Amino acid sequence: MSTLTERIDALLPQTQCQRCGYPDCRAYAEAISTGNADINRCPPGGQGTLEALATLTGRSATRVDPALGGFTPGQVAFIIEPLCIGCTKCIQACPVDAIVGAAKQMHTVIEALCTGCELCIPPCPVDCIQMQPVCGVTTGVTVPVDARQRADFFRSRYHTRRARLASGKTEREQRLRRQELPGDNAQDRIAQRKAEIAAAVARVQARREQRAQESKKHES
Repeated sequence: MSTLTERIDALLPQTQCQRCGYPDCRAYAEAISTGNADINRCPPGGQGTLEALATLTGRSATRVDPALGGFTPGQVAFIIEPLCIGCTKCIQACPVDAIVGAAKQMHTVIEALCTGCELCIPPCPVDCIQMQPVCGVTTGVTVPVDARQRADFFRSRYHTRRARLASGKTEREQRLRRQELPGDNAQDRIAQRKAEIAAAVARVQARREQRAQESKKHES
């Protein structure tokens, strides 16, 4: 049987926009289930989600907290490509991998995969990202139309991305450990490097002194 957190999470739109004050929809669902958050903190879900949460939890439904900002359905992020510098900050911010590109290369948003969360806008250093109405230009990507199926779809993409990032972090850490000797650490490497430099300087000074002594012998 599903937990209350899982049932609450199933009602949320899975935009992962963080407007609720939590890092993702699951964290917000857990906060509601434990009584640490109100049910009116999901602008993307709107009044419909608020009423569904009220029915599930037995709490009263008023209106979505206006202090959390609005959310316009049917809008997606759009990158003004000539202005893009390829910094990858938007790619790192997108919770559902809707942006493609590479470092120092132009990026673009896959419209059908964008949840409209707007998380890619603040980190852009050149303000080349703006929100615009859905144009339906994506081809080759099928996204469910039903609201609940769409939520499941984007929840899956979000968790797949998190798993990939966690795996990549683990691999990097393992690679670094393989490159280090047992007991090796940053301070040891710095000390070793300083010792090597000091030894090299000492060798140069010794050669200079030896040459100076040989020169004196020749002069005498």
